[in-house]
Amino acid sequence: MRILVTGGAGYVGSVSVERLLAAGHEVTVLDDISTGHAASVVPGARLVQGSFGDRDLVARTLRDGKVDAVLHCAAKSLVGESMREPALYYRQNVVGGVALLDAMRDAGIERIVFSSTAAVYGIPDVSPIQEDAALRPINPYGETKRTFETAMALYGSAYGLRSVTLRYFNVAGATERNGERHDPETHLIPNMLGAVDGGAPLTLFGDDYPTPDGTPIRDYIHVVDLADAHLAALEATAPGDPRTDTALVCNLGSGGGFSVRDVLAAAERVVRMPVPHAVGPRRAGDPPALVAAIDRAAEILGWHPRRSTLEEMIGSAWTWRQAHPAGYGAAAGHEPAAG
Repeated sequence: MRILVTGGAGYVGSVSVERLLAAGHEVTVLDDISTGHAASVVPGARLVQGSFGDRDLVARTLRDGKVDAVLHCAAKSLVGESMREPALYYRQNVVGGVALLDAMRDAGIERIVFSSTAAVYGIPDVSPIQEDAALRPINPYGETKRTFETAMALYGSAYGLRSVTLRYFNVAGATERNGERHDPETHLIPNMLGAVDGGAPLTLFGDDYPTPDGTPIRDYIHVVDLADAHLAALEATAPGDPRTDTALVCNLGSGGGFSVRDVLAAAERVVRMPVPHAVGPRRAGDPPALVAAIDRAAEILGWHPRRSTLEEMIGSAWTWRQAHPAGYGAAAGHEPAAG
C-alpha cells in the first residue's frame, strides 16, 4: 500500500510509520511539526510539512503520492487545553478533519483508519468498556473525536468511505528510534521517568478511590502494539473486505488495567530507585476505573497485544529516554517536501 500518515512526526504516528515501512509499504507523512519532530520521521518516508486541514495541499499530496489509504493520527489532544480553548479543538479536530475527508473525496481515496480515543466514552457505567457503550465525552477533546467518528460513518454511508476507528486510553513505551517527548507532558509514565531524571516530583491525584490500593485503574497499550493495530486496520479497509462494509470501531488496550500505584511500583523496579512523588487531591471527573474490552479487535482484526506488561512498556520508555537525554534535538536530517 501507499499510505498517507497525518501526524506522522508525532509519538504514535512516528512509531506507526516505522511499522508500516518495515511491512514493505510506502509512506508519506503529513505534519505541521507544531508538536511533532521532523527528526522522528524514519528515512524512507517522505515528509510533507503542512496541515491536514489544508484541503488543497492534502488532495495534491494524495494524488502526487498515488496514495491508497490514510492513517489519521494528527489532532489536538490535551484535555485541559480543550477545556480552555474549545474553539481551537473544533477548528482542528472537526473542521480540519472534515477538510481531510473532502480532500480524500477530491483525490478518489476511500480508505481511512482513525486513531481515536476512549475519551469518547466519558465516565462509563461499567468497565471493561464495550464498543457499543454510550458515548458521553466529558471534555471538548473527547467530544471533537466523537464528532469526527460520526462524520466518517456518515461519509461511509453517503460516499462509500471505508473506515476503521481505533479507541484506546493510555499509550506508553518506545522503539529504539522513537519515543514520547511532549511539551507540556501530561502522561503518567513519562512524568514518572522525568521525576527520576531530576524533574518535578510526581503527584498522585487521589489515593481514596474504591479500588484495591485506593488509586485509579487505567488501561495501557504499548505504542508498538498500537502500530500493529494500525497496520491490521489499514489492511481491513481494502475494497471488497467485508469487515469495513460499514464503519468498524474497535477498542484497544492491554486486556486489563493497572492502578497508579501499580505503575509507580513497576517504574521503581525498572529504574531501580524510588520515584519522587506526593499524594494530592482527586482531580474532578476522574473515575475509579477505565479499562477497554478488546475482544472485537481480536475477533475482527486478528490483533492481540504482545507487549502488555508494565515492565515492557516502562522499560522501553526508560531505555529510549536514557539514549535521548535531549529528546529529538534539532529536526535535522529530513528535508520537508514542497507543500
